[in-house]
Amino acid sequence: MSSAANDLVEMVEALPIELQERVVEHLREYIADLQDEQQWDASFSRTQSALVAAARKAKRERAEGKATVMDYEQL
Repeated sequence: MSSAANDLVEMVEALPIELQERVVEHLREYIADLQDEQQWDASFSRTQSALVAAARKAKRERAEGKATVMDYEQL
């Protein structure tokens, strides 16, 4: 276990049981959020070049007059 994890365990162990449980629940939620962000970051980094290519294509087509106004009724 890292020294940071040891420090965290020591701080939590110093609290009353009820507070320990609250801290652990908050940490679970926080860690889940961090993991979710990490997955989004990984997903975005895998698709970033495709997104850039699509944006360049759209910009080029617009400059060439090939773009059309979007009809929201057809969505």
